[in-house]
Amino acid sequence: MITAEVACKAQFYDLDPMQVVWHGNYPRFLEEARCALLDRIGYNYPEMESSGYLWPIVDLRIKYVRAIRFGQEIRVVATLAEYENRLRIDYRILDAVSGEVLTKAQTTQVAVEAASGDLCLESPPALVERVRGARP
Repeated sequence: MITAEVACKAQFYDLDPMQVVWHGNYPRFLEEARCALLDRIGYNYPEMESSGYLWPIVDLRIKYVRAIRFGQEIRVVATLAEYENRLRIDYRILDAVSGEVLTKAQTTQVAVEAASGDLCLESPPALVERVRGARP
C-alpha cells in the first residue's frame, strides 16, 4: 500500500501538566502524516473540494503505547489501508532514534457529495483513479 512519513518534535506547548504530550494533541500529528499521504496520492483537501466531495472523519482510534516527552523526535507513518468504499488510514508514531512504536492509530473518512450532503457508499472515481495511479 501507499505510505507517507513526516518527522515531528514534541514542543513545550504539546505537553500536559504531567510533562508528556497531552492525548488531545496526537490527532495533530496524525493530520500532518495524513496530509503527506494525501499529497502523495494527489488528492488532498483542495482536490477533494474541487472534485465535489467532502471527506469527514467518522472514526478515530488511538492506542497510546508509550508517552511522548518534551523534545522527543518522532516519525509519523501513515499507510493507506482502504480506499474503495471509504478512506481508512493506519498510523504508527515511532521514536525517531530507536524506532520504538509509541502510538498506533486509525482514521476512517467517508465521501459525502458536497452539493447534496448525501453519503456515498463507494469512493468516487476522483479518489480511486488517483490511488491506482500513485506509486507505493
